[in-house]
Amino acid sequence: MSPERYSRQTLLKEIGEEGQRKISAARAVVIGCGALGTHAASLLARAGVGRILIVDRDRVELSNLQRQTLFSEQDIGEPKASTAERMLKRVNSVIEITSTMTDVRADSVENLVDGATVVVDGTDNMETRFVVNDACVKLGIPWVYGGAVGTSGMVFPIVPTGPCLRCIFPTLPPTGQLPTCNTVGIVNSLPTVVASLEVTEALKVMLGQDTTPELLIIDVWHGDLQKIRVKRNPDCESCGKHHYYAYDR
Repeated sequence: MSPERYSRQTLLKEIGEEGQRKISAARAVVIGCGALGTHAASLLARAGVGRILIVDRDRVELSNLQRQTLFSEQDIGEPKASTAERMLKRVNSVIEITSTMTDVRADSVENLVDGATVVVDGTDNMETRFVVNDACVKLGIPWVYGGAVGTSGMVFPIVPTGPCLRCIFPTLPPTGQLPTCNTVGIVNSLPTVVASLEVTEALKVMLGQDTTPELLIIDVWHGDLQKIRVKRNPDCESCGKHHYYAYDR
């Protein structure tokens, strides 16, 4: 590991040289390689996370280029995951970056996240997040939830000792009820902010430090930031009752 590459990071008292060694020994799984996922994967690679897996089933579209930073016009029609992998290998050739173009389902998710130090949410739908949440709770893997639509976003780090996503959202909302980028749009600065907060929490996990214990809600247009304390629900289907992959529509 070249000391120069991460010199501005090891100067931080929060990280230091020992912290950098922990980051270099860590494995991160990025689920989804859209607006949040491209920013998150880029930051993780630049920070020197030793092993990164990028998971996404989609191909690059023209409308993605407004906010998804690892793609260009020449990549339209190409798989997002492998395109991001190629780009990030040019950014950092001394870490291990892999990708897979696959659906994240109950029958595949555990194989994808098993052995991860931390999982980072780059998805755009709650059903996939529920699947990721259940797998991480079941396997005892920390993960960081993030969402971004319109001008507002949310971030919540989920650790084995704390509340999980289903403590906040007990059941899946009906299809079409939640706003999406396809229905209400998104300002392109928002994913940068949300993904940066997600990666900061992920780095804390890698370093063995306490994560932020609140749900962060940010509106970049109005400059608002809220913190909401979330309590673990003993009756939560996931972290309380350990009923995994059984969701009520």
